Amino acid sequence: MGKLLCDSTTAVAESFPTTSPAVNWRDQNSSSVIDANGALDLLDQTTATATAVVPTAWDDVLGLEDQQRRQLQRLHAKGVLWKHPEENTIDSSSSMSLRSVVFRLSHGGEVSSDGNCLFTASHKAMNMAREVDARELRRRTVRRFLDDFGSARLEEVEVINEAIRHLYSPDLKNGWGIHVVQEVKFLAKKEDRPALDGAIDELVQLGMQRETAAESIYKERCIPINDGASWAKYMSISGSLGDEFDIITLQYTEDGLLSVDENREGHAAAFGDDIAIECLATEFKREIYVVQAHGSDAMVDEENCVFFLPHRPRSEICEVPFFLFMKGTGWCGAGADHYEPLIAHCSSIVSQEKVAMVL
Repeated sequence: MGKLLCDSTTAVAESFPTTSPAVNWRDQNSSSVIDANGALDLLDQTTATATAVVPTAWDDVLGLEDQQRRQLQRLHAKGVLWKHPEENTIDSSSSMSLRSVVFRLSHGGEVSSDGNCLFTASHKAMNMAREVDARELRRRTVRRFLDDFGSARLEEVEVINEAIRHLYSPDLKNGWGIHVVQEVKFLAKKEDRPALDGAIDELVQLGMQRETAAESIYKERCIPINDGASWAKYMSISGSLGDEFDIITLQYTEDGLLSVDENREGHAAAFGDDIAIECLATEFKREIYVVQAHGSDAMVDEENCVFFLPHRPRSEICEVPFFLFMKGTGWCGAGADHYEPLIAHCSSIVSQEKVAMVL
């Protein structure tokens, strides 16, 4: 599952340092092939060490409304043109792999909605080697965040911390004109769960309601996710037995506490958010586009029901982008919370007027 940062993404992106060491993510034997028209051929990158992903035609993708399907088919048929953001400043000796590319996007198949879908979908979209799994992508994302966060200036740190608080420790006095339910998340050490349960039971025996007692103890003894250090601990959680922490979620409405998700089995994973996507983009020095296809309940017309949310790395761009898909549904038009992979097929360069969209 995924969580989108509504109004703090730009601030976070601008506050990190803009340097990042080179990362070699491809198999050494794989290569990008430039055809006579200058288009990058990604289809030759699959090697014996990579997991091939079979694309799915949009006719066969479940859960799409007719207007979504028609626009996605149009994008596939005509392609989308990607231009390197600094293409006009690239001199003639620069690598042609950074020139304009037309992509035809196919669905990369379903992935499990276990909380790790950002990383699973990214793994498939990048067609990565088998030895690099989704959990390794999660680890590298957190490591990239910590490296950049650790070198940020004091004022930059506060901007990042504020964005994290907005996501996971929101001010419950505000925001109700936008949200019906707001969540506050905490981290409980797995080894502390027996002691936490004992403390909750003591309050219950004193006459307090169970959920109120749990809220009180978790807020008092657990770690709120309200800064870079706690975000890194949170984003490291994959829902496995090896996790150090469990995720506790308190849900509120404007009237007060709605529910307490105690995650007693410890299976909850940290959903990928925009900060994580930007860290992935920086780690691999390539843009990531989240493609949202909205249904009729989002109150958008068919021509505008598909749009692309770019996430740029905080460093130079050394690779072509990859794409993730979200089936946008829901009353607020804010999209779903589940990422799926898109497979980008490269085509020969055509005129800008002939493509479906210019990124």
